[in-house]
Amino acid sequence: MQLTRHEAATIWLTGHSGSGKSTIAYELERQMVLSGHVAFTLDGDNIRFGLSRDLGFAPSERTENIRRVSEVCKLFNTAGVLVVTAFISPYLADRAMARDIIGHDRFIEVYLATSVQECERRDPKGLYKKARAGEIADFTGISAPYQPPENPSLVVDTSKMSVVDSVAEILGVVAPRLRHK
Repeated sequence: MQLTRHEAATIWLTGHSGSGKSTIAYELERQMVLSGHVAFTLDGDNIRFGLSRDLGFAPSERTENIRRVSEVCKLFNTAGVLVVTAFISPYLADRAMARDIIGHDRFIEVYLATSVQECERRDPKGLYKKARAGEIADFTGISAPYQPPENPSLVVDTSKMSVVDSVAEILGVVAPRLRHK
């Protein structure tokens, strides 16, 4: 019996801190729910304060965090839920692992290709300032690398697009999965 009005998928938002991942993720979730779909957002805050509270930001811990998130996404997708994730997920190998766990047919990678300079200018949580002062080790874009996706489903530069326009672009890619089944 089909209870949802869509095909389950995970929309994986990746990009630097301050690129707008969580803002876009929650607006995307809101719009999908308002249109009658079952959707849920996972981001650094709701995962790192619970499921991954025992992990830091060293490369091996980032990999384990992404593995855990991917397993949760797979479970949600199996239950028919559209999942939106908002994680820096800076390593190509970690995102490839996520795609393998979730399933290539359900993994939609969206790269928020906003420059480090723009993200640092925004600095909504003051993290870049702390990283520049040496208070945060392994900070992506400052003291740790970010490996951009090689073939994302979509690239969005939030320095050139509003939240509304960014969400509309993403919905355009997700739309085939949102049709009534």
